[in-house]
Amino acid sequence: MSYWTFRTLRAVGVAAMAGLVVMAGSAPALAQPVAGQDPTPFVGVAPFGPPKVAPVNGATVGVGQPIIIDFPGLVDNSVAAENAVHVSSVPPVPGKFYWMTPTQLRWRPLDFWPAHTTVTVDAGGAVSSFQTGDTLIATADDTTHQLNVTRNGVVEKTIPMSMGMAAGGHQTPNGTYYVQEKMPSVVMDSSTYGVPVDSTYGYKTTVELAIRFDDSGDFVHSAPWSVADQGKRDVSHGCINISPANAQWFYDNFGAGDPIVVKNSGGGTYSRHDGSNDWQL
Repeated sequence: MSYWTFRTLRAVGVAAMAGLVVMAGSAPALAQPVAGQDPTPFVGVAPFGPPKVAPVNGATVGVGQPIIIDFPGLVDNSVAAENAVHVSSVPPVPGKFYWMTPTQLRWRPLDFWPAHTTVTVDAGGAVSSFQTGDTLIATADDTTHQLNVTRNGVVEKTIPMSMGMAAGGHQTPNGTYYVQEKMPSVVMDSSTYGVPVDSTYGYKTTVELAIRFDDSGDFVHSAPWSVADQGKRDVSHGCINISPANAQWFYDNFGAGDPIVVKNSGGGTYSRHDGSNDWQL
């Protein structure tokens, strides 16, 4: 192999690692964008008013976090609205748009974001960016009654848990969720969804270290009253009960967008179109 051939091959290899397409004797060109992404700036007049974009500019979120774009009013042309929203990431990942409401457009990757991805959203000229953190995933397996936590593919913690009981139809639905809200303390009241507090399955109690993962009132939270059941049987009204010490660890480590996967439950699959079913769409 001649020196010039070696140098050309070496240059091609370096350029390929940088995400470039190189032909011998030609200038490097950027690789084609992946399905669902458009790295070019939006040009023209946006077919909607100033949007509100989440995650906010500069945020760091979990790998299950979708992009949420709220428009100030109804959109006349949904296709034009989608075309005016340009999503790009480093590294590029394929994804898709979907409408959660007539005024809310979302985009998510087909699979979880890679760890430490930088994402840019250009919504009709309103540009923002965010990053993902580690790939931190909690998997609640109702067969073992264990909450298994992995970080970047390595098991970090296994937590005994108790999920929704079959009695009264409280089984926690299967599905892929993500952290939506964290509250150090919250009052849980069954009367808010039509079940009287003094009925068989009624309750009103203050819960500590609560991490909400759907819009139906399901949380991962501290449950000192069910420690004896955790790892053995399901006794909750749908939430994932864990011990106070484990709840503190979970609360300290999990944040917005970190995935929580429920599997092997008898509660069917989460199908409510309420803003929590992104990964079932």
